[in-house]
Amino acid sequence: MAHTLSAEMVASVHSIEVSAGQRVDPGAVIVVLESMKMEIPVLAETGGTVLDIFVAAGDVVREGDALASIG
Repeated sequence: MAHTLSAEMVASVHSIEVSAGQRVDPGAVIVVLESMKMEIPVLAETGGTVLDIFVAAGDVVREGDALASIG
């Protein structure tokens, strides 16, 4: 079952730290968001394989937008 990581606030995507197909452990940094000049890492809540990344660096995301999925 896939787990989807979502943005918790309006922010811009500063960087993507993983690629689709990569194995990650719980707590791994998946995406780094930037809001009000602060960098906010989005961490994997579960381990597994990154199935898809839904954003690119420079994108603006809103609260609840899907960032990536891990299965």
